[in-house]
Amino acid sequence: MSVLRRFNPFRAVGDLRRYLAARQRHEVIFLFVSLAAVVLILSVFVAGSQVEKPYKPPDIIYVQSWRADRSDADIIAQQKIDAAKKKIQDAKEAKFEAEKRAAFKRASDTLRKFGI
Repeated sequence: MSVLRRFNPFRAVGDLRRYLAARQRHEVIFLFVSLAAVVLILSVFVAGSQVEKPYKPPDIIYVQSWRADRSDADIIAQQKIDAAKKKIQDAKEAKFEAEKRAAFKRASDTLRKFGI
């Protein structure tokens, strides 16, 4: 037999009403204040978890095939071309990491406003 089969929302509301009626006024007030504090803290976490993540298309890496009879001059020339491409790619990655660090710093500064 399922536990949820025995659950009746009308009985649950009645039990809650009887529980609150048996408590003194200050106990009920503290109950609702503590519930409000928990809801406030959870809402701050939910609001702060909205991290902007831009769409980045997947990187497709194609395999290059080289002739077996390439000369050393051809290899060195290709390495110079690849070095320039790598420098551009490294600059893009450094910029991306700087943006990510800035986003984390903004999140940290926002949390510091709340004293966390």
